[in-house]
Amino acid sequence: MSSEIATFGAGCFWCLESALNQLQGVERAVSGYMGGHTDNPDYRSICTGTTGHAEVVQVHFNPDQISFEQLCQVFFALHDPTQLNRQGNDVGTQYRSVLFFHSEQQAATARDIIKQLTTEQLFDQPIVTELSPVTTFYQAEDYHQGYFLQNPQQGYCQFIIAPKMAKFRQLFSSLMK
Repeated sequence: MSSEIATFGAGCFWCLESALNQLQGVERAVSGYMGGHTDNPDYRSICTGTTGHAEVVQVHFNPDQISFEQLCQVFFALHDPTQLNRQGNDVGTQYRSVLFFHSEQQAATARDIIKQLTTEQLFDQPIVTELSPVTTFYQAEDYHQGYFLQNPQQGYCQFIIAPKMAKFRQLFSSLMK
């Protein structure tokens, strides 16, 4: 089977991109922007909150090796899907929890997972993850690609991303390359 694409927004893209790139079946995960109303946004413009874009990670994967459902499980484990337009101290619509679906099958799978997580009451608050059809993906600047791996000593990476990555490795060790 040929590769498929999934696009997730979970706040800052550095953590999710790093995690997804470590999974078996993931060909590449790329940080970028989606869901806005301006063409060719850059990091500076999306940080204003006026372009409508979210920080996202677009992942190209082999569905024979990793399923869209498994990718969704990683997505929901690595951020708080109950926070509206924020993740921790990162505040603004660019940090919203969003899943941009590439097919009706992805949309249905995402709805089923949200329903299951809600039924299991894994979160104290309602899940506010936005489900939207895919729009134009704009790749983020080169310095954002592989940011966590290239800057592990940076403060944000040490205090925010490193603990999430430790949790990720513990929860998903069986899926790692």
